[in-house]
Parts: sequence; structure tokens; C-alpha cells
Amino acid sequence: MKFYYTDLETCHEAAGVVVVIDVLRAFSNAAFAFSRGAKEINPVGTVEEALQFKAQTPNSLACGEVGGLPPEGFDFGNSPSQTEALDLTGKIIVQRTGAGTQGIVRSVNAETMLAASLVVANATVKYIHKLAPEAVTFVVTGQTENGRGDEDLACAEYLESLLKGGQPDPAPFIERVFRSRDAFQHLDPNATEFPRTDLDHCTTIDMFEFAMLVTKKNGRHIMRAIRP
Repeated sequence: MKFYYTDLETCHEAAGVVVVIDVLRAFSNAAFAFSRGAKEINPVGTVEEALQFKAQTPNSLACGEVGGLPPEGFDFGNSPSQTEALDLTGKIIVQRTGAGTQGIVRSVNAETMLAASLVVANATVKYIHKLAPEAVTFVVTGQTENGRGDEDLACAEYLESLLKGGQPDPAPFIERVFRSRDAFQHLDPNATEFPRTDLDHCTTIDMFEFAMLVTKKNGRHIMRAIRP
């Protein structure tokens, strides 16, 4: 199995099995939403798309962020600490974030797409092994030239090690999440909009035993929790 790495600027070139990663916090939060009973999550690229989807879809809620905070009209944000307290049984979620959902909508050539984070690492690996692909491409959604996104790169490298049959020590990968630039605001006690507990939630490896498969129907992406 070969492994390739890409980011939001080049993920449109990725084909075959594509794993879109967002640890802080989109695809950790998505996993928590599924654990709270969400039926499906529909990733979109813009706030306007999210609000339109919500207006047109019964039993739906909008979640996500712009600049880390939920836009006006959204039902909840991007914090797993808050999501874990919700009852989302049977709800259809539309999600818009600045990194994770952008990776999904931009990966236009993917044949099989998974959304991933550390909380669903092993289940994601199990699902990929069942596919037995020749190659896997990781979309490191937070990666930028100014040093952001190491938490997503850490997750991708952890997944690669598992896919190669390794048994990596999770501690160094978790430490990279805590040292990443996007973790800084969660470590600031004055930034109450960014709970410190989000870091703990997002680094609880294999908290959930499902992968998050993304398919496309009628032009819309649909993410569902699936047990490998």
C-alpha cells in the first residue's frame, strides 16, 4: 500500500481512497454528533449552503464554525465538549467548517472518501484494510505554510503507521496535537469559547468504533457512521 499526502490546495488531484483529516475539531465533533444519535452529516463549503440546507430539510440542524465560532443561524458549533451534551437522535446535520468540510468538497476526484480524526482511528484503518487499496491519500486539511495543521499531519502519520501494521505509541502524536497552533486558544483560560476539554476529547484515540464514510448523492455529500 502506497501513501500520499495532500492539503486543501491540491486535494482536488487526489483519486482512489481519500482520507480527509480534521482533528481540531470538525471530524472529532462529527464523531461526537454520531455518538449522540445523528442520522447523517452533510458537509458543505459555505455558511449560505448550510443555512439553505437547514431551511429546506425537515429535522435538520446546522453546525460548524467560521473563525472557530458558530455563525448566526447555526444550532451548535464545532466543540465536542458541547456536542456530547446534546440529544441528536435521528437528526440530519449540515456541517460547515473552515478546514474539514472544505477538504471534503474539494476532493472532487476521490472514489472512496472517509472523514477521519484520532477518535475514530482504528475503525478507519479497519475499513481501509477491507477495501485493500493499492494507495491511500491523506488530505491534511489544517496544513499551511505558516506552521498550522500539525495535529492533522500527526493523525495522518499515525494512521499510516497502523495501516502498515505497526503499533505506534500514541503519546507523541497526542503531544503534537497539544503543541499545534490550533490548540493554543484551547489552552488559554480566558478563551472560554474554546474549551480546554475539547483537546481531551479530540485526543481520546479510538473513542468510537465506527468509521465515517462520505458518499455523494444528487450533488450533496453525505457522511454516515459505519462499523468496519
